[in-house]
Amino acid sequence: QVQLVESGGGLVQAGGSLRLTCAASRRTISGYRIGWFRQAPGKQRELVAHISGGTSYHVDSVKGRFTISRDNGENTVFLQMNSLKPEDTAVYYCAQVVRRSDGSYHVGTDFGPWGQGTQVTVSS
Repeated sequence: QVQLVESGGGLVQAGGSLRLTCAASRRTISGYRIGWFRQAPGKQRELVAHISGGTSYHVDSVKGRFTISRDNGENTVFLQMNSLKPEDTAVYYCAQVVRRSDGSYHVGTDFGPWGQGTQVTVSS
C-alpha cells in the first residue's frame, strides 16, 4: 500500500524541540512536493510547510522555528520544530502537495489518503 506514515510527536514543554518524520512506502518521494500539515482541536487542518527539491516554504507562524527537510535516499521528509509554543499543539500530518499555476495548492492523492498523524502537545 502506497502511504506516508508520520512519527516523532510527543509531549514537550514550551521552548522545547521535536523532530517529526514522514516515511514513504511503496512510492519514491523524489520529484514530489511533500508538505506538513497540522490540525488543532476545533480548527481546520492547515499547511505548515512544504518542500520540493531544494526549495521550501514555511508559513509565517513557524518561520525561524520550524525547518522542513528531505532525504530522498531514505524516502523521508522531516520537520524540525524548535522553540515550540502551546499554540503549536496539534496532530501533524504529511501529504503530497500540488501547486496550481496561481500559486494556490491542493493535497494530492498519489500517496493515498491522510495517515494517522502524530500528536504534538506543548505544555506551558
